[in-house]
Amino acid sequence: MRMSFNEKVVYQIYPKSYRDSNGDGIGDLKGIKEKLPYLHELGVDMIWLNPIYPSPQKDNGYDISDYVAIDPLFGTMEEFEELVTQAKSYNIEIMLDMVLNHVSIEHEWFQKALAGDRFYQDFFILRDEPTDWVSKFGGNAWAPFGDTGKYYLHLYDQTQADLNWRNEAVQAELFKVVRFWMSKGVKGFRFDVINVIGKDEELKNNAENQGKAEYTDKPITHTYLQRLNRETFGQDPEIITVGEMSSTTIENCILYTEPSRNELSMVFNFHHLKVDYENGNKWSTPPFDFEALKSLFHTWGEAMSKGNGWNALFLNNHDQPRALNRFVAIDKYRTEGAKMLATMIHLNRGTPYIYMGEEIGMIDPDFQHIDDYVDVESLNAYQEMLNQSFSEEEAFRRIKAKSRDNARTPMQWTSDETAGFTTGTPWLGLAANHEVINVEQERTSEQSIFAYYKKLIQLRKQYPVIASGDYQAYEPDHPQVYGYLRQLDGQKLLVLTNFYENETTITIPEEFASAQPLISNYANTLIQEELTLRPYQAIALLIQ
Repeated sequence: MRMSFNEKVVYQIYPKSYRDSNGDGIGDLKGIKEKLPYLHELGVDMIWLNPIYPSPQKDNGYDISDYVAIDPLFGTMEEFEELVTQAKSYNIEIMLDMVLNHVSIEHEWFQKALAGDRFYQDFFILRDEPTDWVSKFGGNAWAPFGDTGKYYLHLYDQTQADLNWRNEAVQAELFKVVRFWMSKGVKGFRFDVINVIGKDEELKNNAENQGKAEYTDKPITHTYLQRLNRETFGQDPEIITVGEMSSTTIENCILYTEPSRNELSMVFNFHHLKVDYENGNKWSTPPFDFEALKSLFHTWGEAMSKGNGWNALFLNNHDQPRALNRFVAIDKYRTEGAKMLATMIHLNRGTPYIYMGEEIGMIDPDFQHIDDYVDVESLNAYQEMLNQSFSEEEAFRRIKAKSRDNARTPMQWTSDETAGFTTGTPWLGLAANHEVINVEQERTSEQSIFAYYKKLIQLRKQYPVIASGDYQAYEPDHPQVYGYLRQLDGQKLLVLTNFYENETTITIPEEFASAQPLISNYANTLIQEELTLRPYQAIALLIQ
C-alpha cells in the first residue's frame, strides 16, 4: 500500500554543506549519494534539496538563471539522475525547491526582455511609475528596467525579477519546468514564496505593512495553484507538494491544502519562529516568548485540524539559527532539549521536516569574528547596526545569535579536523564543537539523539493516531508545558513537553494514569494523575 504524506518524514539538505566528494570545500550531489545509507538508517522517506540550479548565487541559489539544468558547483545532470535512482533503491524520494515567483536577471527571459523583445517583456511586471512597496530585502521593490524609463518589480533582491503570472505564456513555461523534473523521477516539490505569485492587474500604493496586502494571499493565487496542480504534479498521485507561505493566514492555508480543492499537500508558515523577535525585529535577542509559541501551535493545530488542512512541521531550516540555541539551556540540557523539541514536532498533526544536523543535536557555531560569516543578509545587517551607532561588540553579538550561517555550517560526520565533510577547506567554517557532536559519536549509543529520532520516525509509521489523528490543545494555560491530545478511532495520544530547565507538575486525565509511555526522553517516569516533568522532559502516553 502506498504511504500517504501524513506518514512520511522529510529531511532537508543544504547541498553546499552536506558532504563534499571532490575536496573543493563545497558539498555536492555525489556527496549526498554517498550518505544515502545513513539517511536510510535514520528512516526518512524523502530528501528536500535547496536549489541546485545554475545561479549567480546572489540569494543562495534562489535567484535561478536556468530552471532545467544543474549548477556545476553541485555536479552534473547525470549525477542528479544517479542520485534519484540510488535514493529510490533505499525507498527515499527527492523533493526539489521550485522558485516560481521570480528569476535571476541573468535568466535568458529577462535578458531577452531587456534587449527589447516584447514577448519576453510581458514575462515581467513592468510599470512606468513604481508603487511604494518595500522589497523584503530592504529599499523600494522596483528597479529601473534598463534605460527604457520603466521599472520592474522585485519583491526580493534587485537581481530577482518577479514573473508575471497573469501572462499565460509564463504559466505555460513554468508548467514545462515542473514537468521536466517530474520526468527525471522527482516526487516532491517545495514551492518557494508561492503565495505571492498572484498580483492584481492594477498595482496600488499601500504604505501599510510595506505593501504586503497588495500581493499576499490574493484570491487569484488559488486559481493559479489549481491550474499548476492540474497541469503538472496532480497527474501523479505519489507527488508531495509543500508551499512556503509568506505572512499568511490560517484561513488561506486551509484553502491551499484542503484535499478537495486540489492545490497543495501542505504548507510552511513561519510565525512560530518569530517568537524571539522584539517588535518584529529579527536582529533583537529577547528570551523566546513561550506563551506566543504555545498559542501559535495550538491555534494552527486546532484550526487546520477542523478545516482539514495540513501543516509542514519544523523548527529548523537553512534560514534560521539552530532551534536548540533558541529554546534550550544547551550547556546543561542539550540532549534532553533536542529530544523534547523532536517529540513536540514528530508526534504533532502535520508532516515533520528534519533539517540536516538536528538529528544529532547540532548547535550554532561559536564564531568569534564577523569575518567568519559569509551570509550577505548578516553582513548587511552588521553594517546597518554600526550605521545606527551600535558598538561593534553589540552588533556582532546580535549577528552571532541570529545569522542564517548558524544553520549552514558543514554537517558534522566525524571528529576529525574537517568533520568528515571535506578533504579540502570548507566554504564556511565548522562549528567548534564537532569533535563531540557528530554522527560517528551519535551512532555509538542507544540513548543518543539520533536513536531517539529513529524511534520517533518509526512511531509515525506504526500508529495511525500520530499520522492522521486530530489535534486538541491540552492545558493551554500551563506556564511551562506545551501539551496536546491526538485522537483517531479509539486511539488517544497525550503529548507533554516541558520547555524549561526546572521541574513542573501537570494533572493528566484519569484515563491516562494507567497508560504506558509510548516514548519519553527520561527513563523511569512514574505515571500518575499529578505527573512530575523533569527539565525539558517530553513524554507521550497512549491508550487504545
